[in-house]
Amino acid sequence: MQAHHNGSASAVRAHEELFAYWASRREGGRLPGRRSIHPADFKRHLPTVSLIDVRHEPVRDYRLRLAGTGLYGVYGREITGLRLEDVYDDASVDYWRGQLDGVVQDRRPAVGFHSLSWRGASHLSLLWLRLPLAGDGCNVDMILGYDVLVGAPSEDRPTGIRAA
Repeated sequence: MQAHHNGSASAVRAHEELFAYWASRREGGRLPGRRSIHPADFKRHLPTVSLIDVRHEPVRDYRLRLAGTGLYGVYGREITGLRLEDVYDDASVDYWRGQLDGVVQDRRPAVGFHSLSWRGASHLSLLWLRLPLAGDGCNVDMILGYDVLVGAPSEDRPTGIRAA
């Protein structure tokens, strides 16, 4: 797997930068929409940025509209255009659906660790950030994602998912 390794401290800094950017795009407590987000404003983070479409009908579903080139090494293939079920094993689909459902329902960002054990790399994890976007300022229709590949979190820190 060829992906960019960052230390946890720099990963957290990158998450803070993207969160601050997202927060600066809010207006009067309303969520920013995709039109308010300008990739040129966070160029150095683009390789591991993703955009996830939120479909509400007939049931809520998620599709990766865009996945940065740096994510190819994490997933071992292009994942743009794919649904969760096309990318992950069942346990990881359940994990991601739960996390993304929380972002949509609460209209709030979420952050966590996800083990890459489903790819046979249990020593690696993604430190992920998911930021809600809403074209109407209220109803989440897209999620801006940012992932950093890091060494596995220590055993005493929750990872958000059990190794399968």
